[in-house]
Amino acid sequence: MKDIIVINGPNLNLLGKREPILYGAESFESFFEGLQKHFPKARLRYIQTNSESGLINAIHDAGASAVAGIVLNPAAYSHTSIAVGDAVASVDVPVVEVHISNVFGRETYRQHSFVSKYAAGVIVGFGLEGYRLAVDYLLRS
Repeated sequence: MKDIIVINGPNLNLLGKREPILYGAESFESFFEGLQKHFPKARLRYIQTNSESGLINAIHDAGASAVAGIVLNPAAYSHTSIAVGDAVASVDVPVVEVHISNVFGRETYRQHSFVSKYAAGVIVGFGLEGYRLAVDYLLRS
């Protein structure tokens, strides 16, 4: 059984309430329950943090625990944090960067990520389904 950790960054604790036109009406906790049921042969864990240091520590801890992979939505820190990119570069496990909205169809500053260069892949614009795609990839790799 493979262990995969899902790490969400700032404001993603508000999914289902915050800008539902962009991010959908389902809470992440509800979605995550369904994700766990969809992958019964995987051990999925979930962490959400609104702080940059919390995000970096979660990435470091996941890398040190020898998980099979990390599904990471760094949210706004993708576009602003060299430190989060460095954290991803420092772990020896595959990381799939996920964004719920299509960041390339949004503001110019959202079209650059300090994380993508170090990620095994990037999934954008498929809503919460992007997490399912990322877990599926990590389980097959």
